[in-house]
Amino acid sequence: MGEEAIDTSPLIQSFSSGEETLRRTGNAWSAVSHIITGVIGAGVLSLAWSVAQLGWIAGPVVIIFFAGTTIISTFLLCDCYRFPHPEYGSIRSSSYMDAVKVYLGELKQKMCGVLVHASLYGATTAYVITSATSIRAILKSNCYHKEGHQAACEYGDTEYMIMFGLVQVVMSFIPDFHNMAWVSVVAAIMSFTYSFIGLGLGIKTVVENGRIMGSLTGVPASNIADKLWLVFQALGDIAFAYPYTVILLEIQDTLESPPPENKTMKKASMIAVFITTFFYLCCACFGYAAFGNQTPGNLLTGFGFYEPYWLIDFANACIAVHLVGGYQIYSQPTYSAVDRWCSRKYPNSGFVNNFYQLKLPLLPAFRLNMFRICFRTAYVISTTGLAILFPYFNEVLGVLGALSFWPLAIYFPVEMYFVQKKIEAWSTKWIVLRTFSFVCFLVTVVSLAGSLEGIISEKLS
Repeated sequence: MGEEAIDTSPLIQSFSSGEETLRRTGNAWSAVSHIITGVIGAGVLSLAWSVAQLGWIAGPVVIIFFAGTTIISTFLLCDCYRFPHPEYGSIRSSSYMDAVKVYLGELKQKMCGVLVHASLYGATTAYVITSATSIRAILKSNCYHKEGHQAACEYGDTEYMIMFGLVQVVMSFIPDFHNMAWVSVVAAIMSFTYSFIGLGLGIKTVVENGRIMGSLTGVPASNIADKLWLVFQALGDIAFAYPYTVILLEIQDTLESPPPENKTMKKASMIAVFITTFFYLCCACFGYAAFGNQTPGNLLTGFGFYEPYWLIDFANACIAVHLVGGYQIYSQPTYSAVDRWCSRKYPNSGFVNNFYQLKLPLLPAFRLNMFRICFRTAYVISTTGLAILFPYFNEVLGVLGALSFWPLAIYFPVEMYFVQKKIEAWSTKWIVLRTFSFVCFLVTVVSLAGSLEGIISEKLS
C-alpha cells in the first residue's frame, strides 16, 4: 500500500470556492481526548445501577466483556481507514459511512447511514436528558441544604432541557471536528473530575456503612420474568457506555501521518478504553457497594443530596459541562454529512454555500453560513423536544445501546475487515469473527427487548 492517498469525500471544510483542505495535525493524545469525551458521558452514571441488576459476579464481568468487544471492533475499524487502491495506493475514508460505501457498496451504506445517524441522534437526545438530571440534582442539593432534609424539593426537567438546548445552538457554530480539540480537552477533564467524585463518594459511603452492600445475584425481583427484563436492560445500558465506532473514523481523520493513522488510533483506543474501563469498574462497583439494592439509576443522584452538598453540586456541574462537549462530538458527524450532501446537491445555492464573516468586540472574527444556522438549530430543537417527551434515563440509554451495539460496533467493522484483509470463508479467522458477531447480535436482541419493556412500563405507570 503506497504512502499517497486520496479522499473518497472532501475533508470537513467550508464550501466556499478556493478554500484549502484542512491540515491534519492530531496525535494520539488529541484522539484520546476525543474518545474519552465521546465515551465517558451519560453511560458512566448508570453503570452502578446496571451492576446492581447483574450482581457482584456478572456485573464486572459484563463490563470487561464490553470493553473487550470495543477494543476488537475498534481495531478492525482502524485498519479499514485506508482502502487499498491499485492506482492511488490507498483511499482514505473520512467518515464511517464513507468506509462502508468503499468496502460494502452503496446499498449497505444507505442501511448503515440510517443506523449511524439514528444512533448519533439518540446519543445527543440522551445527553439532553442527562444534562437536565444533573442541573436538577444541583437545585435539589442546595434546597435540602437550606430547607432541611425533609423539605419537598421537587423540580421539573423541561426548562433545564431547554436551557441546555440553547447552549447547544450556540456551540453548533463550531465548524467541524478540526476545530474541537479544545472542547474535547475541557470535556475530558470534566469526565475525570466527576468520575473521581462519584468514586470518592462511593468509597466514603461504603466506609460509613461499615460493610459492602449488594449480593452475588443482584437486586431481587418479584418473579423471574421481571428479573430477566432488568438484566436485559442493564446489558443495554452497559452497551451504551462503550462503543464509539460511529465517530472513530472522523477522529482518525484528524491524525497526522506519518506515523500510520491506524497505529496511532489503535494506541489511542487502547489508552482510552483502559482508562474508561478502570473508571467504569470503580464507579460501578463502589456505587453498588454503597447502595446495594437501592442503587439509583443515576449514581450522582444517590448520595442523599445532603453533605457535602457543594461537592455534589460541583460534580453535577462537571457533568453538565462535559455533556456540552459530548453533544457536539456526537452531532458533528451528522452536521458534516448534511453539509457535504447539500453542497453537492445545490452547488449554486448561495444559501447553502456562501459564508459571511462576523466580528464582535473583544472576540475573534468567525464565519457564518445561513444553511448551517438553520439546520443545526432545527436539529438541536428536535433532540430537545424528543428528550422532553421521553425523559427516561436508564431505559433510553438501554435502547440506544442495543440499537447501536451490534450493527455499528460489530457487524459493519467485521464485514469491512473481511474485505480489507481478504479473509476467506470458513478460515479460522472467519469462523472466529463470525461467532463473535453472532454472540454480540444475541446480546443486542435481549438488550433491546429489556429496554423497550422498561420504557413501556414507565409510560403505563
